[in-house]
Amino acid sequence: MNPSELLNFDDLPLFNKITPEQVLPGISELIRNAEIALKEVTEPSFPAEWQAIANVLDVNTEKLNRAWSAVNHLNSVADNPVLRAVYNETLPLVTEFWTALGSNEALYAKYKNIDIKKLNVVQKEAHKKALKGFVLSGAELLESDKLKFAEIQSRLSELSQKFSENVLDATDKWTYFASEEEMRGVPEDVKTSALQAASQSGQQGYKLTLKMPCYFPVMQFAESKSLREKIYRAFATRASDQGDISFDNTKIIEETLKLRAQEAALLGFDNYAELSLATKMAKSPDEVIEFLYTLARRAKPYAERDVMELRKFALEELKINDPSPWDWTFISEKLKEARYAFSEQDLKAYFPAPKVLAGLFRIVEKLFEVNISKDSAPVWHESVEFYKIERNGALVGQFYLDPGARSGKRGGAWMDDVRARWLRPDNKKLQTPIAHLVCNFAEGINGAPPLLTHDDVITLFHEFGHGLHHLLTQVDERDVSGISGVEWDAVELPSQFMENFCWDWNVLENLTQHVQSGRPLPRELFEKMIAAKNFQSGMQTLRQVEFSLFDMKLHCLTNSCDSFMNLLSEIKKEIAVLPTPDWSRSPHSFSHIFAGGYAAGYYSYKWAEVLSADAYGAFEESVDSNGEPSLETGRRYRHNILEVGSSRPAIESFKAFRGREPNLDALMRHQGMQEKITESAH
Repeated sequence: MNPSELLNFDDLPLFNKITPEQVLPGISELIRNAEIALKEVTEPSFPAEWQAIANVLDVNTEKLNRAWSAVNHLNSVADNPVLRAVYNETLPLVTEFWTALGSNEALYAKYKNIDIKKLNVVQKEAHKKALKGFVLSGAELLESDKLKFAEIQSRLSELSQKFSENVLDATDKWTYFASEEEMRGVPEDVKTSALQAASQSGQQGYKLTLKMPCYFPVMQFAESKSLREKIYRAFATRASDQGDISFDNTKIIEETLKLRAQEAALLGFDNYAELSLATKMAKSPDEVIEFLYTLARRAKPYAERDVMELRKFALEELKINDPSPWDWTFISEKLKEARYAFSEQDLKAYFPAPKVLAGLFRIVEKLFEVNISKDSAPVWHESVEFYKIERNGALVGQFYLDPGARSGKRGGAWMDDVRARWLRPDNKKLQTPIAHLVCNFAEGINGAPPLLTHDDVITLFHEFGHGLHHLLTQVDERDVSGISGVEWDAVELPSQFMENFCWDWNVLENLTQHVQSGRPLPRELFEKMIAAKNFQSGMQTLRQVEFSLFDMKLHCLTNSCDSFMNLLSEIKKEIAVLPTPDWSRSPHSFSHIFAGGYAAGYYSYKWAEVLSADAYGAFEESVDSNGEPSLETGRRYRHNILEVGSSRPAIESFKAFRGREPNLDALMRHQGMQEKITESAH
């Protein structure tokens, strides 16, 4: 099969023409080209010059990276047996190449011999990161250890892919056809979708799945306790020994942890957590753990109050004496409705997807002085849209938006880069950045536009924040432009920053339109939303701390890889305020740390939330008389955070914007946990 579509780098990826048959020959050809380039630049006669190396090696590795990125993306959003098979066949070749490149002594020596006095400020930062990357990739290891290191990298990439496949397959395979009686209380739009899905499957009743647009509303609204239990159990045991054992991730987790510990030891670290933090803002596992416990101490009194209120309401209003784990979401929704006189369904009617997107674009265009408009590109699914971002008529960047949940598409939401901004050394032209923005929202019914929950809106703003970080960069060096090279515990700052606008009246007024009346969100309903904003924020914070502590402590271990469930149990006893069943297996679908790059880094969400809350505080302090965010503050944020990529340490960028170190108080204030309640001891 001619792989020409995959190897076309003239402009945009030809997603509509890339086929599984092109992958192996196409990627193999790019690897060969990159190996030839590597051989050339490591010859003794080749100059140890930044631009000379980039013109030969980086040009070829960038093409490999872009092509494999396209294949990897298709594997995530359009999985099928043929593509999966060829992806898994090609993955070891790609892993082997990058591992060998990172540990190549001759290339490492060439970089060390570059005269840094000839580099500009941005190139110096990229050079510093490159040298650290060589060390962490095993370039200083003995040859026998390099072989072991390469074997570990190859196996870890296989395990990560298999973990992801098991979660996807376990999620996609489970279905249940519920009766009309079981579906009592479930919102009509969810019921209509489930009814149509059952009909398309040739079945009676309502087809339920573990996809979030179905799972979460059932847990929130279904009056049938037995139905909630059934779907909760299926979700909580996905890809584990308690579910369909053909998708069990237990052995994969154990082997992954063992190999990570070995990798860390080879590189001279006491554990994998230390290795992970070598490229992050946090300096040590102890610093992270202390940060998490500090957060837990401040949040736990609020969480305990949340639970007390839930138990009281359940007993007095719902006649539930001893709630089960599958009751809490239902009770929470009922309490929220009773306390604030609205439900998530009331809100949903005001958030048709096209209006939300237009409102999002409006605030971004105003704040960051750009224009966003529809563009055209080959896509992988008919629902995918493509846009361009311009400033003063000049192209800044482009992005794909893939909003809907569907079979064969990985769950969750994410942003990924298609290509980075780069002043290309081969043709001296500026390559503009392109990004993927992927969500998993419910589809519209009977041709109507999708209706988003407010949580969906927050998710969209979050991913768009990542996109802006990548797309608005003004750095011309590929390895430090956009999100490239940004410390993992700072990369969530721009995404979580954007979430704040989802609670701003001036923004919401312009991104809401009732699906029937066409009217924007009433101010009265908005006030109820604000009153409910920090509903159960204590519980939610502790849940994230629990995940983060589990991740960090797990990767501090060096030999107890088979006891990860015991570790989770210990952390739950210490942190959690709600019990979970012994058969629950949340680690088995914890893709962030076993298949998503967040190993010993899940704490980044809370760490960066401190940065983002404090950064948004600058906007709160500078709103104009109409309540609109200051354009000048927007410029400072853009220039000091979004545009600089990783051309300087993230803490320097934050201080350049805010004028000081970050402060935890802004986060606690935003989450309604600033006043004192009697604190629980750690």
